[in-house]
Amino acid sequence: MTVRSRIIGCGSYLPANVVTNDDLAKRVDTSDEWIVARTGIRQRHIAAEGETTSDLAYEAAIKAMEHAGVTADDIDLIIVATATPDNTFPATATKVQNRLGVTGFAFDVQAVCSGFVYGLTTADMYIRNGQAKTALVIGAETFSRILDWEDRRTCVLFGDGAGAVVVQAVEGQGTIEDQGILASRLHSDGSKYELLYVDGGPSATQTVGHLRMEGKEVFRHAVTNLAGVIREVLADTGIDASEIDWLVPHQANRRILDSTAKKFGISPDKVVVTVDRHANTSAASIPLALAEAVHDGRIQRGDIVILEAMGGGFTWGASLVRW
Repeated sequence: MTVRSRIIGCGSYLPANVVTNDDLAKRVDTSDEWIVARTGIRQRHIAAEGETTSDLAYEAAIKAMEHAGVTADDIDLIIVATATPDNTFPATATKVQNRLGVTGFAFDVQAVCSGFVYGLTTADMYIRNGQAKTALVIGAETFSRILDWEDRRTCVLFGDGAGAVVVQAVEGQGTIEDQGILASRLHSDGSKYELLYVDGGPSATQTVGHLRMEGKEVFRHAVTNLAGVIREVLADTGIDASEIDWLVPHQANRRILDSTAKKFGISPDKVVVTVDRHANTSAASIPLALAEAVHDGRIQRGDIVILEAMGGGFTWGASLVRW
C-alpha cells in the first residue's frame, strides 16, 4: 500500500471591504476599461484596519475544518503560506495554531504567489513519511499593506484573502487511480529577483517596503515556466493533458490563465477563474479558487485537478491531484 495525501476539506475567507476598479480610478490615474483589458480584474477585497493575515487565515481554517469534519484535536501540522506575515516573527502559523487550540507543530513558508503549492507539497512530504496524519495548509495574504497606492501599474493588481485545505493520510494502491496528490514539482530562480520583489525588509532597510514589478517580463516568464512545470507533473504520472478535468491556477492575470490553458488545449470551461473578483491574492489565490469550485459542485471526487503558480523570486510549481 502507498500513503497518499488527500484533500478532505476546503475553506475560504474574503474581507468585507470590496474595492472596484472605479473606486481605484478616484485614487490613481486609471480606469475600469484599462484594468479589465490588461488583467481581467474588476474588483478586489481589502482587509479592514486592524484585520491581519492571521485573522484571515484563522477564518479560512475554521471553514476548511468544518467542511472536512475534523476538530483541533485531529490536526497535527499547520503550514501557512504567506508573504505578508503579521510580524517578522513568530510565524503567523503559530498564531493560528493558538487560536484554533491545535497542538503539534506549525510554521510558515514564503514563496510568494507559489506559496500554497510549496506548502501543500511540504505537507504531503510530512504525511508520506509518517510525521503527520492530518495537516492544515493555508494561503493567506494582506497584500494591500505592501502596495504603493501611487503606482497604478501594481496597486490595481492585488487583493487580500485566505484559503485553506485539510490534507489527510489515506492508503492507496500506488497508481494514478488513487485519490490524493499524485505528483508535485517545485522550482526557483533567484537570478530574476529584481523583476518582482519588495523594496524593503528588516535586514536591508528596517522597513516593510513596497511591491515592485516589471510586468511584461513577469508575464513572459510566467507563461513559459507554468507550461513547463505542468508538463513535468503530467510526465511524472503518465496522464495526458486531455484527461485534465480542472485547472486551478494562481489568479494573477486573466491573459496568463488563458495562455497557459491554450498551450495544453484545455477548454476555458475547465479553468477555475476568480481573478475578476479577487484580483491577485498571492499565496491565497489557489485555495480561494479551489474552495469556490469545490463548494459550488464543479470539482467532483475522481476528477483530475492541476494546481499551478508562479511568484516572486522567481518561484513556481504545480501539483497534480486526483480529487
